[in-house]
Amino acid sequence: MNEGGRDAGSADGERSGDDDTDGDPSGGDRLLAGVKRRVNMVFKGREEFDLTSGGIGKPLFYLSLPIVITNLLQTAYNLVDTIWLGQYSEEALAAIGVAFPLVFFLISLGLGISIAGSILVAQNVGAGDEEQAEFAASQTVTFAIIASLILGSVGYLFVGDLIGLLGGPPNVVAEATGYLEIISLGMVFMFAFFVFMSLMRGYGDTITPMLVMFVTVVVNMILDPFLIFGWGPFPELGVQGAAYATVFSRALATVIGMAIMFRGNRGVQIRLADMVPDLAYLRKILRVGVPASIENTGNSIAVVLMLTIVTPFGETVIAAYTVGVRMFSVIFLPAIAVGRGVETMAGQNIGADETERAGRATGFAAKAMFGVLAGVGVLTWLGAPNIVAIFSNDAEVIEIGRLFLRYVAPTFGFTGIFHAYKGGFRGAGKTMTAAAISITMLGVVRLPVAYVASRPLAYEGSWLAGLLSGVPVLDGVAGAVADLLFAGSLGYEGIWLAFGVSNVAGALIAYLWFSRGTWRDADLTGSAVAAVDGDADPADPEPATDD
Repeated sequence: MNEGGRDAGSADGERSGDDDTDGDPSGGDRLLAGVKRRVNMVFKGREEFDLTSGGIGKPLFYLSLPIVITNLLQTAYNLVDTIWLGQYSEEALAAIGVAFPLVFFLISLGLGISIAGSILVAQNVGAGDEEQAEFAASQTVTFAIIASLILGSVGYLFVGDLIGLLGGPPNVVAEATGYLEIISLGMVFMFAFFVFMSLMRGYGDTITPMLVMFVTVVVNMILDPFLIFGWGPFPELGVQGAAYATVFSRALATVIGMAIMFRGNRGVQIRLADMVPDLAYLRKILRVGVPASIENTGNSIAVVLMLTIVTPFGETVIAAYTVGVRMFSVIFLPAIAVGRGVETMAGQNIGADETERAGRATGFAAKAMFGVLAGVGVLTWLGAPNIVAIFSNDAEVIEIGRLFLRYVAPTFGFTGIFHAYKGGFRGAGKTMTAAAISITMLGVVRLPVAYVASRPLAYEGSWLAGLLSGVPVLDGVAGAVADLLFAGSLGYEGIWLAFGVSNVAGALIAYLWFSRGTWRDADLTGSAVAAVDGDADPADPEPATDD
């Protein structure tokens, strides 16, 4: 990792070049120089801010802003595929709709490895141990490639069985199968790109991944129509053309990303000598990464289960739900990005033995995101009907969607708190705690509340009535209580209520758990490495287990 002299000099050179005016520059030159200066004010390279000393707000902003843009680019990436396939045929659009949840599921299973790599790199960079940071990055790349080959093989061999679980018209299933087979064969490129972004983020460089993501979006945008419709010399491939475009653009990003990391001039460096699989270090990666994979997989399952609660209410409610969820996915991007920024900042400070600063950074992020998203919530509540009308001109969809947004908008700020504290736990290596909080919010609060609040539950004929039928007194009391509680169902509004309740509950659980301070003993550097390698005193406590 080359920090300081070369990068700073390069940055200074660029800035001085901006101000260098030869004679009388043209209006275009002045405009370009002005744009560059403004870009430099917003985007700061890793060498221009310190995550382990000084202020907290500005470094966190400079770290998080490129992540927001990267996430927006990822959204655009998916949107491009949807738009082109929608123009190609309804069957193609349905096929990618069936295939995408399975792609997300396969990636979620291995995503924990990249998260573990980000945390390990961040803590070792904070500790000033460049050699250990490079080793962590190199091992992460190795095991991510191995995991991608395994999951890609499973996906390719069993794609028919997996899609069969979801069902659908035979022609749609056939198209989705072809799409998934190609994506599965290119799974190594999907994983390698995610690992590149995570490792660079752990080092503190979020600008480089943003630029590489931009390249993938442009390449995919150009290739899609040529391969889908058969423009020019290319054959008409339909859905499979979108898959080939995705794999090629990710492969290009992987080549660029790996070249950057092997050179080591933009962040953490990887070395072939350090990429020889180390099974002892694998245990460390899995200890941090498996809970993160469980969290992501659990989230994808929760999305599917929520759909089973929504779909019985019909197409209009489903349409309103889709609009609302898509709006939330964009509105919450800053919170997710700041959570990732906190993950890096907390990790580096814990590695530098600055746990108090790690706690302050997490608390600052929670307060800042609460304020920002609470303001966005007010605007969303006021403009709810107009927002839904952008996506649909159906009066009933607009009315139901308006209710959805107005139920959830007052709780936007709590989502910011939730992501900030979850990022703090992850940065400390407490990925099991982060997973437990996330799964509790979705599986223990949101889904049960949505189910109970949206459906009238009759006591007569239920399992509870059968259980208490032999005890007349209890049977009568239980029946009266059940009728009182469940006679008035909220219908689909009960689902909207569940989103608001779970947002508040998730923030409260995350805050209280973080306030316990058990994250402070999590250090994945130094003695933690020895413990993993088996050289530490057996009496030493495991430093990074979740509590």
